[in-house]
Amino acid sequence: MTRRNYVFTSESVSEGHPDKVCDRISDAVLDAFLHEEPNARVACETFATTSRVIIGGEVGLTDQDRLREYMGRIEDIARDCVRDIGYEQDKFHWQTMQVSNYLHEQSDHIARGVTGEGNRDEGAGDQGIMFGYAVNETPELMPAPILYAHKILRRLAGARKSGHAPELGPDAKSQLSVRYENGKPVGVSSIVLSTQHLDARLSSGDVRAIVEPYIRETLPDGWLDDRTEWHVNPTGKFVIGGPDGDAGLTGRKIIVDTYGGAAPHGGGAFSGKDPSKVDRSAAYAARYLAKNVVAAGLAGRCTLQLSYAIGVARPLSICADTHGTGKVDEAGIEAAVAACMDLTPRGIREHLGLNRPIYQRTAAYGHFGRAPDEDGGFSWERTDLAGALRRAV
Repeated sequence: MTRRNYVFTSESVSEGHPDKVCDRISDAVLDAFLHEEPNARVACETFATTSRVIIGGEVGLTDQDRLREYMGRIEDIARDCVRDIGYEQDKFHWQTMQVSNYLHEQSDHIARGVTGEGNRDEGAGDQGIMFGYAVNETPELMPAPILYAHKILRRLAGARKSGHAPELGPDAKSQLSVRYENGKPVGVSSIVLSTQHLDARLSSGDVRAIVEPYIRETLPDGWLDDRTEWHVNPTGKFVIGGPDGDAGLTGRKIIVDTYGGAAPHGGGAFSGKDPSKVDRSAAYAARYLAKNVVAAGLAGRCTLQLSYAIGVARPLSICADTHGTGKVDEAGIEAAVAACMDLTPRGIREHLGLNRPIYQRTAAYGHFGRAPDEDGGFSWERTDLAGALRRAV
């Protein structure tokens, strides 16, 4: 029997976290190439440490002259990202950091498997398993702990950048332990927030006084009470932050990026990968489908798994789990999903409009649970397939 009363915890990290700095740069490189050519191939990795950013991986454009030209823009892209995040520390500054670009052309063997001559359908860019998840405990159909952990950090970043909280630095982490009663989130049993601050004289109490009003306005009414434990900068000072305090790497926050541990993860990172890589595009499709299953009222909670083989267009398997909340048979949901959406890599990209420079904005505060943008960003958060799924089951 599923537990109905429990506490579940998820964490988030800010855009200034070292790993998120790297995700941001990798996705900015991707956006730059997609802006030039919608079918650009990009698999970009970034590493950051004290005063240094290293970028590597593979890229591809049909026009080789344009490819060489874009290679020359990589350093500026990295500096623009770090400047926007807000790093102007002595040992990590957007102007003085050393940027090394080791990007190279995409492997012919990978390219041939995905789009090579003789392929009737475009194949997947890699093998793997991808999961999507949705649950009706929040309006965004996301698990509450990760959703609000993200929202807290996004609110603090807005206050920092607007000048309302100039004492705060870019690097931060949040962690929420949410209390569930009868299967629904009702309160926060503990909150952990560690945030960089620019004034070394500030104590943990001083930092709490700065951040607490923003946290209270972000969380639902009544979720914080006298029983809630607060741990704000529990180790004391947090002045040295970002890649100067700890090295960063693209793709190292995959649970933060998805469901905060409330659902399975296939293991593949998202950032820096163009949508021919099913690690990214099929994970977005799985979230889209799971969300529409819940939005359609077919289940209160849904996990959807997809699997692919490199160079093969169609998914090898589709598996739905409604965790005992389904209003219809899970096999019927699987059949409806396959009937309502073309789950080949090309079909996913066309249905969700993924061949656009919309990825830099996903690099922090979660890839899921965000409102769809007018230009097509977060298109996988739409619920426009709910009606079709209801009719198909």
